[in-house]
Amino acid sequence: MRRWAHHTFGGPEVLQLAEARRPEPGEGEILLRVHAAGVNPVDALTRRGLALQPGEPPYVPGWDSSGTVEAVGDGVTRFRAGDEVFGMSAGGAYAEYLTAPADAFAPKPAGLSHVEAAAAPAATLTAWQALVLLGRVGPGHKVLVHAAAGGVGHLAVQIAKERGAFVYGTARAAGHDFLRALGVDEPIDYTTDDFVAVARDVDVALDLVGGEYGPRTLATLVPGGLLVTAIVWDTGFGKTAAKVAGVRFAPLQVAPSGEQLGEIAALLADGRVRVHVDSVLPFEQAKEAMERVATRRTRGKVALDMTA
Repeated sequence: MRRWAHHTFGGPEVLQLAEARRPEPGEGEILLRVHAAGVNPVDALTRRGLALQPGEPPYVPGWDSSGTVEAVGDGVTRFRAGDEVFGMSAGGAYAEYLTAPADAFAPKPAGLSHVEAAAAPAATLTAWQALVLLGRVGPGHKVLVHAAAGGVGHLAVQIAKERGAFVYGTARAAGHDFLRALGVDEPIDYTTDDFVAVARDVDVALDLVGGEYGPRTLATLVPGGLLVTAIVWDTGFGKTAAKVAGVRFAPLQVAPSGEQLGEIAALLADGRVRVHVDSVLPFEQAKEAMERVATRRTRGKVALDMTA
């Protein structure tokens, strides 16, 4: 099989496309023939050595994948060869085949293409774990989503709306029509407006930017409100600051979950939540796809099509 891999950390030049032996599934694992892979900011961070990569080199990037089960390992009963599934694993998706824990995958919604399904797992799970599991967002709540037009943000907005919340979303003015189409009640242009002055009495905020956004966002929350940040390496403040402000703070490192993806799949299947794919590149252009995401100027998601 072909795969993208790097033995050292650095820029795009360390990533190389090469032949490798097709892996075999271990106990509790599936062997997936990958049809499409999602591209996430963490892929470039991992390549640069700034995010955790389990195991030893060579490292194969890619957390998100969608494809067909080729074989199953001992103890796997929920899938069989021929099933179409999507899920999130700790690397390995930039390859024609990967092995991963079966319980990290869910059946692919029939109405979604493999590209759309591959773009969904890490982003939807981040939004789900932040807003549903940690934030317990429900009707009448106010939610603030930073980088609301991005990969995680555009899905977080839709999940919050599906649960009955009023949603503020920060993005450049050029993205405001896109945000309104997703259901954002009040878009905020962070280049011209102070979101602290606009977003008031927020129950749950999701920070997908980091840095100075963290401490500023504390000021938007109601007493006891919750700030969830997915930028755990650059929160901009510590737990003491949140305590002094009378609010709660939760750093979030997204975790794989086929069970949660199954719940999300129901929303994807009937269109209550839609994955917007900004661009699709062929497998051979993985470096370009990774750099495109690293600019943080994409709207929605970027994906690799293994079949193009």
